[in-house]
Formats: sequence, structure tokens, C-alpha cells
Amino acid sequence: MAVKAGEIGLRAASGIVLATAAVLAIWAGGLWFLAMMLLACALLAVEWAMMSAAGAWRVMAGAVAFGLVAGVVAAHAGELSLALVMLVFGAVSAGLFARNRGQEALDAAYGVLYLGWPAVLIIWLRDVDTSEGLSWTVFAFVIAWTSDSMAYLVGSQVGGPKLWPRFSPNKTWSGFVGALVAGTIAGALLAVWQGMSIGPVWGAVLGLAAALATMGGDLWESALKRRYGVKDAGTLIPGHGGLMDRVDGLMFAVVVVACGRLIVLLMERGA
Repeated sequence: MAVKAGEIGLRAASGIVLATAAVLAIWAGGLWFLAMMLLACALLAVEWAMMSAAGAWRVMAGAVAFGLVAGVVAAHAGELSLALVMLVFGAVSAGLFARNRGQEALDAAYGVLYLGWPAVLIIWLRDVDTSEGLSWTVFAFVIAWTSDSMAYLVGSQVGGPKLWPRFSPNKTWSGFVGALVAGTIAGALLAVWQGMSIGPVWGAVLGLAAALATMGGDLWESALKRRYGVKDAGTLIPGHGGLMDRVDGLMFAVVVVACGRLIVLLMERGA
């Protein structure tokens, strides 16, 4: 029990440090948020490269990072369409670059799209509307953190049947349900607390969808790690593994929340 308590304490401490840094950057926005995203993209590119091409990870990391940075900078400049084009161009370039150096082209190309799509969307989510961008970004982060934490806590305490034992033997159906309930409640509360235009009912619906996406992202990364034969994406964060291990669910949640924000914007403009 002492070992388990120590592990939980380490996870909590490193999680608090990461959460504090993220919260400050999200609140500040602008160049501070861009700087955080560029640093995150660089670290994720390295982790992806070491996971998918350990024998030549520097080559892969450079190729993937190029595509990510190009897309994120374009998104920060307010050019979402250009950012998406840059991601596709970066993916193709990364694939060709990796292939010319004897690495798997699809791994490099997919790495740019897998990591870049949510990175571009979260920049857009924070900057698209300065009056509510902060609220929507906080919504995405809190739902992902809440559902992920509750999945771990409920799953470890309640246990029960495994969710997808082939790829993720530690995840349980009880944790999955706990995550969805937590995400739904958090979505309703955040919509009210932040005065968001969607209200508590739609906040709960979006929270449920984002929590479901969070669980899907977690499972997808588990499948990727199984494909590449690694236990963790990296060793950057004590008690957690790599940065990708911490943001896998957030990456999928951001896509769902960004879609929700886009729908609201279209409805407001059409009214």
C-alpha cells in the first residue's frame, strides 16, 4: 500500500505542477499560450519519434515538429484554413523526409496530423473570440482532466470488467461510466459558473460528448503504444509517463469542444 500511496502522491504532485503551468498560460492567452503550445508540440514530436522510430528518432522528431509548428503559428495568426493546409503540407513533407532517410513515411505523416489537428483547434478555440475564448478553452481542459481523473479513481476503487483488455488491460467499465458522469456534471456546472451562452443543459450534453472523446483518445493512444511495443509514450512526467500520456484524451476532447463552439458561432451569426 505504501508504494501505491507514493505513486499516487507523485502523480498528484506532477499533475499539480503541469496544471498550474497550463492554467496560467491559458489565462494569459496571446503569446504566452502560443509559447506553451509550441513547447508542447516540440516535446510531443520528440515523444512520437521515440515511440514510432526509436532508431532514428531525431530525424522523425524534426520532420514532425516542422509540420506542427507551421500549423500552430498559422492558427495563432488567425488563419485557420491556412493552418489546416499547413498541417496537410507538413504531413506530406514529413512523410517524404522520413522515407528518404529510411524511416516509415506513414508514421511521420500520421504523427503530424494526430498531434497537429487538436493543437491547431485549441489555438483557434482560445483566440477566435476574446470574450468567450477563455471560457471555452477552460471548458475543454476541465472536462478532459475531470473525466480522466474520475476514470482512474473509480476504476481503481471499484474495478470490475475490463473495458478493452486487448489494448488497455487496466481500464474498466466502471471507470468509463464514472468518467462520463463526471464530464456531464462538470459540463453543466462550468456552463453556469462561466456564464457561457450554451446554458447548463447543453453544457451537460457537450460535457458528456467531450468526456466520451477523452476516453476514446485514451484508448486510441493505448492502441498506438501497443502497436509500437511501448508501455509509455515517454518519461518526461514523474508518475505519469510522457506528455502524450497526459494529453491523449484532451486532444480528442478539444476537437469535440471546438465543434461545439463552431456550431454556436454559426447559430449566432445566422440568428
